Amino acid sequence: MAKRGNGEGTIYQRQDGRWAGVIHLGWVKGRERRRAFYGATRRQVQEQLTAALRSRQLGLPSPSERRTTGAYLGEWLESVRPTLRPRTWARYEQIVRVHAAPAIGRIPLARLRPEDLQKLYSALVAAGSAPATVLHVHAVLHRALRQAERWGAVGRNVATLVDRPRLVRHEMRTLSPEESRALLDAATADRVGALYVLALTSGMREGELLGLRWRDVDFDAGAVRVRHTLQRTRAGLTLSEPKTAHSRRQVVLTRTALAALRRHRIAQAEERLRLGAAWEDLDLVFANEIGRPFEAANLVHRSFLPLLARAGLPRVRFHDLRHSAATLLLGRGVHPKIVAEQLGHATIAITLDLYSHVTPTMQREAAATMDGLLAPGRS
Repeated sequence: MAKRGNGEGTIYQRQDGRWAGVIHLGWVKGRERRRAFYGATRRQVQEQLTAALRSRQLGLPSPSERRTTGAYLGEWLESVRPTLRPRTWARYEQIVRVHAAPAIGRIPLARLRPEDLQKLYSALVAAGSAPATVLHVHAVLHRALRQAERWGAVGRNVATLVDRPRLVRHEMRTLSPEESRALLDAATADRVGALYVLALTSGMREGELLGLRWRDVDFDAGAVRVRHTLQRTRAGLTLSEPKTAHSRRQVVLTRTALAALRRHRIAQAEERLRLGAAWEDLDLVFANEIGRPFEAANLVHRSFLPLLARAGLPRVRFHDLRHSAATLLLGRGVHPKIVAEQLGHATIAITLDLYSHVTPTMQREAAATMDGLLAPGRS
């Protein structure tokens, strides 16, 4: 029996049990133009009609039943390539190629449903994908389908109707003051010991440290300028600008870090003299044995992890040195705003959220300070 909703076209159930819908496109040369949609449920047909009617109201072409989600995602990737950093685009492309396209690529874009995305996320979790990976897949699809909605390719962004995958944050492992001193002692005998001194005392990111050049080091001012970050892209290791304006910053160094950098510069100059023309001068502060950029994985396995073992320290990530720097500073009462600026966080809220485990210590110190100020007998 035919059913007509307000402004939705005509929807009815066929004798074979399937649902059909018809949108009336007007008359051309005395003939009525129609477009039909089909689906297993009334809801599927309703979604298609809604998208077609919305496109018609906006003066856009009706969503095509032949255009697959995979085809659209490929077009979208090419459209956003000029606006993204190479590493970001490569990550988007990998997510679409490895995770999204095999699962939903053949579904017509106009018929993509929230249930399809929910099944994709559930399948990824069941296959053992990390929660962060599933969250990234959702973020990329949400962005792509938001653009499809703007272009009139779909009537709505179905990703907004799907429960956002929950990211389980693992507790970070930071070094205590005693462990930090042990690391610094062991680093004095390492070829790139100054790298670990800077990481622990400045909180700079791994890519920022490996992309640091001598021209960005100001010994007179006792500071470095973060202007580049080393990233791996399809073109290989490249120096790129930091992702945000807050990441492009000046970091004041400790006396310990400056002394380590001076020793490192002398040792590197001696290496260059020994190698002669074999040394590739890229002005990198931290380079491999021939002056080329470090592969982060090689650095960790061949240098960082052995350093931890020599220092008698637990196995932590390189990134945990950054966390350790922030925790040590906050634990000693340094204002979170200063720590946020040193780390290159966009807002102080990010810093406080990441290092909330330090907040109780800060609160106890604040209470002790208040007691001292208001103690009886003080004037």
